[in-house]
Amino acid sequence: MKRETTIVGQSLLISQLKQLALQVAQTDITVLIIGETGSGKEVLARFIHANSLRADKSFIPVNCGAIPSGILESELFGHEKGAFTGAVQSRKGYFESADRGTIFLDEIGEMPLETQVKFLRVIETGEFQRVGSSESIYSDARIIAATNKNMYQAVAEKNFREDLFYRLRSVELQIPPLRERGRDILLLAENFVHEFEQKHKILFEGFSPDTTEMLMRYPWPGNVRELRNLIESLLVLEKGKYITSEILERHLVQRNRYKSLVHDPAKSEKNELQVIYSTMMQLRQEVSEIRQLLQHLVQTRALTPLFLPDVSATLPQFTPVLKPAVEEHIHPAPPKVLRSLDEMEKKSIAEALESCNGNKRKTALALGITERTLYRKIKAYGL
Repeated sequence: MKRETTIVGQSLLISQLKQLALQVAQTDITVLIIGETGSGKEVLARFIHANSLRADKSFIPVNCGAIPSGILESELFGHEKGAFTGAVQSRKGYFESADRGTIFLDEIGEMPLETQVKFLRVIETGEFQRVGSSESIYSDARIIAATNKNMYQAVAEKNFREDLFYRLRSVELQIPPLRERGRDILLLAENFVHEFEQKHKILFEGFSPDTTEMLMRYPWPGNVRELRNLIESLLVLEKGKYITSEILERHLVQRNRYKSLVHDPAKSEKNELQVIYSTMMQLRQEVSEIRQLLQHLVQTRALTPLFLPDVSATLPQFTPVLKPAVEEHIHPAPPKVLRSLDEMEKKSIAEALESCNGNKRKTALALGITERTLYRKIKAYGL
C-alpha cells in the first residue's frame, strides 16, 4: 500500500486536497496545480506520481522559469547534432526521459508562446520533434503542470494560449497557503524538527508555548518553504536550545519579514477586530442569500409561508405581507442594531483599506470577501 504521508497536514483543506489527489493519481489525466510560491506544488506533484500506476517509473521535474527561453525547447524536446551552435551531439529531451513516467512542469506560466504551440501538440498527441529533426517521437509521459500566476489574466493579456490553458486544467488542484492551514503549521514544524535533528545531529530542546503561538500567528508569506528554512536556521544557529518567543522574533526580524505582534497590543487587537468584522460580513451575506432563497420558494409556491394562511388565490396579492414576515423571522434584530452593524462594517473596510495602502485586492483578501463585494461596499459607504 502506497503511503500518503508525504503531504503533512490534518486541516480540512489539506485532507480534501489529498483525497482529490489520490483520486486523480490513478488516472493519466493532465493536472494543473495552482498555489503560491513555496506552498508545496512539487511535493503535491510527487505525491500524485508516487500513488499512481507509474510510481516505479521516472519523475522528471522541470522549472520552466529557470531555463532561458532560447534553450527551453531543446531541453524539453531534445536536439540533433548540429541543430545549433554548441550542439556537438544529439541529446534526448525531458519528454523522452519521462516516457511512461511523469513530467512535472513548474512555473508553466513562464513558457514562451512559441514553445507553447509545440507543447500543446504533445498534450494532444504525445508526439514532438527534436530541434533540428523532422522525425516525430512519441512519449507516453503523464503531464503535471504548476504555476503561481493568475492564468486567467495571463490568457487575457495574450501571454498564454487559451487552448493550452484549458487543455492543461483537465483537473485543477489548488494548494491553500500555509496561513490558512491552522494547526498544520505546528505539525509541519514538528516534522521539520525531526528532519533536521537527524540531518545535523542536533538534539532540540523544544519551543515555549508563546513561541508556538507566534508560529501560528505569523502570516508566512513564503509558505511551507519559509517555515522549513526558519526551523533549520533555529536548530543550527541556536544549537538546539529551547526557543523562546524573543529568540524566534529576533530571527524573523532579521529576515525583514516580520513586525512583532507580541509587543504591539494595538496591532494585535486590530487584527482580531478585522477577523471579527470579516466573519460578520460573511454572515450577513449568507443570511441575505437565505432570505432571497426563501422569498423565491414562496413566490414559486415551493414553500408555504409559516406566517400566512394557506393561499388559495393568486400569490402576488400576499407578497407585500409575506416579505416583511420572512425578513422578521430571519432578522429579528431591531433597525438600530442593523445600523450599528453597518457602521462596524464601514469602519472595518476603512481600516483594512488604510492597512493595505488602498490596495483593493489585498484588502479583499484581508477581509475574506471578493473584490466585487468590496467595490460594492466601498460605493455603498462612500469610501
